[in-house]
Amino acid sequence: MNIDGLQFAIVTARWNDEFTSRMRDGAVEALSEAGVAEGNIDLFGVPGAFELPLGAKRAASTRKYSAVIALGVVVRGDTPHFDYVAGQAAAGLMQASLDTDIPILFGVITADTVDQVVARVGEKADNKGYEAAQSAIEMADLMRGFQIKF
Repeated sequence: MNIDGLQFAIVTARWNDEFTSRMRDGAVEALSEAGVAEGNIDLFGVPGAFELPLGAKRAASTRKYSAVIALGVVVRGDTPHFDYVAGQAAAGLMQASLDTDIPILFGVITADTVDQVVARVGEKADNKGYEAAQSAIEMADLMRGFQIKF
Protein backbone atom coordinates (compact mmCIF):
# COMPACT_ATOMS: atom_id res chain seq x y z
CA MET A 1 0.00 0.00 0.00
CA ASN A 2 1.09 3.52 -0.75
CA ILE A 3 0.66 5.84 2.24
CA ASP A 4 2.21 8.90 0.56
CA GLY A 5 0.00 11.92 1.09
CA LEU A 6 -2.57 10.13 3.22
CA GLN A 7 -3.88 12.10 6.20
CA PHE A 8 -5.86 10.74 9.12
CA ALA A 9 -8.08 12.11 11.85
CA ILE A 10 -8.58 10.16 15.05
CA VAL A 11 -11.72 11.14 16.96
CA THR A 12 -11.73 9.65 20.45
CA ALA A 13 -14.50 9.58 23.04
CA ARG A 14 -13.27 10.75 26.44
CA TRP A 15 -15.82 8.64 28.32
CA ASN A 16 -13.95 5.55 29.56
CA ASP A 17 -10.70 7.42 28.91
CA GLU A 18 -8.62 4.80 30.72
CA PHE A 19 -9.44 2.56 27.75
CA THR A 20 -10.02 4.97 24.86
CA SER A 21 -6.65 6.64 25.41
CA ARG A 22 -4.98 3.25 24.96
CA MET A 23 -6.97 2.73 21.77
CA ARG A 24 -5.93 6.17 20.50
CA ASP A 25 -2.29 5.40 21.29
CA GLY A 26 -2.63 2.07 19.46
CA ALA A 27 -4.08 3.82 16.41
CA VAL A 28 -1.24 6.35 16.34
CA GLU A 29 1.27 3.52 16.70
CA ALA A 30 -0.21 1.59 13.76
CA LEU A 31 -0.23 4.68 11.54
CA SER A 32 3.34 5.56 12.52
CA GLU A 33 4.58 2.01 11.92
CA ALA A 34 3.00 2.13 8.45
CA GLY A 35 5.03 5.25 7.69
CA VAL A 36 2.39 7.95 8.19
CA ALA A 37 4.15 11.15 9.28
CA GLU A 38 3.17 12.60 12.66
CA GLY A 39 2.06 15.78 10.89
CA ASN A 40 -0.47 13.75 8.89
CA ILE A 41 -2.30 12.56 12.02
CA ASP A 42 -4.71 14.89 13.83
CA LEU A 43 -6.29 14.02 17.17
CA PHE A 44 -9.72 15.18 18.33
CA GLY A 45 -11.77 14.40 21.41
CA VAL A 46 -15.51 14.26 22.03
CA PRO A 47 -17.32 13.69 25.34
CA GLY A 48 -18.60 10.18 24.62
CA ALA A 49 -19.46 7.56 22.03
CA PHE A 50 -22.81 9.22 21.29
CA GLU A 51 -20.94 12.31 20.06
CA LEU A 52 -18.55 10.36 17.82
CA PRO A 53 -20.71 10.55 14.67
CA LEU A 54 -20.86 14.35 14.66
CA GLY A 55 -17.16 14.73 15.48
CA ALA A 56 -16.19 12.22 12.80
CA LYS A 57 -18.54 13.73 10.23
CA ARG A 58 -17.18 17.22 10.88
CA ALA A 59 -13.60 15.97 10.45
CA ALA A 60 -14.51 14.11 7.26
CA SER A 61 -16.41 17.12 5.91
CA THR A 62 -13.23 19.20 5.88
CA ARG A 63 -12.01 16.96 3.02
CA LYS A 64 -8.55 17.20 4.62
CA TYR A 65 -8.49 13.56 5.72
CA SER A 66 -8.14 10.37 3.72
CA ALA A 67 -9.92 8.51 6.52
CA VAL A 68 -11.29 9.17 9.99
CA ILE A 69 -10.88 6.72 12.86
CA ALA A 70 -13.63 6.88 15.51
CA LEU A 71 -12.74 5.33 18.86
CA GLY A 72 -14.90 4.71 21.89
CA VAL A 73 -15.95 2.23 24.55
CA VAL A 74 -19.51 1.45 25.62
CA VAL A 75 -19.99 -1.04 28.47
CA ARG A 76 -23.40 -2.57 29.15
CA GLY A 77 -24.95 -1.48 32.42
CA ASP A 78 -28.22 -2.11 34.22
CA THR A 79 -30.30 0.16 31.97
CA PRO A 80 -31.08 0.23 28.23
CA HIS A 81 -28.68 3.19 27.83
CA PHE A 82 -26.06 0.86 26.28
CA ASP A 83 -28.39 -0.15 23.45
CA TYR A 84 -29.20 3.44 22.53
CA VAL A 85 -25.63 4.70 22.66
CA ALA A 86 -24.01 1.73 20.90
CA GLY A 87 -26.67 1.50 18.21
CA GLN A 88 -26.78 5.20 17.46
CA ALA A 89 -22.99 5.50 17.44
CA ALA A 90 -22.73 2.68 14.90
CA ALA A 91 -25.55 3.97 12.71
CA GLY A 92 -24.34 7.56 12.91
CA LEU A 93 -20.77 6.70 11.96
CA MET A 94 -21.92 4.65 8.98
CA GLN A 95 -24.22 7.44 7.82
CA ALA A 96 -21.47 10.03 8.24
CA SER A 97 -19.14 7.94 6.10
CA LEU A 98 -21.77 7.53 3.40
CA ASP A 99 -22.70 11.23 3.51
CA THR A 100 -19.11 12.46 3.19
CA ASP A 101 -17.72 9.69 0.97
CA ILE A 102 -14.78 9.47 3.38
CA PRO A 103 -14.01 6.20 5.19
CA ILE A 104 -14.93 6.47 8.86
CA LEU A 105 -13.67 3.45 10.74
CA PHE A 106 -15.79 2.01 13.56
CA GLY A 107 -13.39 1.56 16.44
CA VAL A 108 -16.02 1.39 19.15
CA ILE A 109 -15.81 -1.46 21.61
CA THR A 110 -19.27 -2.56 22.74
CA ALA A 111 -18.83 -4.92 25.66
CA ASP A 112 -20.84 -6.60 28.36
CA THR A 113 -18.03 -6.38 30.91
CA VAL A 114 -14.94 -4.34 31.68
CA ASP A 115 -12.89 -7.55 31.34
CA GLN A 116 -13.99 -7.77 27.70
CA VAL A 117 -12.80 -4.20 27.17
CA VAL A 118 -9.43 -4.88 28.80
CA ALA A 119 -8.91 -7.82 26.42
CA ARG A 120 -9.38 -5.45 23.47
CA VAL A 121 -7.10 -2.56 24.47
CA GLY A 122 -3.79 -4.42 24.74
CA GLU A 123 -0.83 -4.29 22.38
CA LYS A 124 -0.88 -4.28 18.57
CA ALA A 125 -3.33 -6.95 17.29
CA ASP A 126 -5.02 -7.02 20.70
CA ASN A 127 -5.81 -3.30 20.46
CA LYS A 128 -8.95 -2.27 18.57
CA GLY A 129 -7.50 1.20 17.94
CA TYR A 130 -4.45 -0.34 16.27
CA GLU A 131 -6.73 -2.59 14.23
CA ALA A 132 -9.00 0.31 13.19
CA ALA A 133 -5.96 2.30 12.02
CA GLN A 134 -4.77 -0.59 9.87
CA SER A 135 -8.21 -0.72 8.27
CA ALA A 136 -8.16 3.06 7.82
CA ILE A 137 -4.94 2.83 5.83
CA GLU A 138 -6.39 0.10 3.64
CA MET A 139 -9.63 2.00 3.02
CA ALA A 140 -7.85 5.30 2.32
CA ASP A 141 -5.63 3.59 -0.23
CA LEU A 142 -8.62 1.83 -1.78
CA MET A 143 -10.61 5.08 -2.05
CA ARG A 144 -7.67 6.78 -3.71
CA GLY A 145 -7.69 4.00 -6.29
CA PHE A 146 -11.32 4.78 -7.12
CA GLN A 147 -10.53 8.34 -8.17
CA ILE A 148 -11.32 8.89 -11.83
CA LYS A 149 -8.48 10.29 -13.88
CA PHE A 150 -9.12 12.12 -17.15
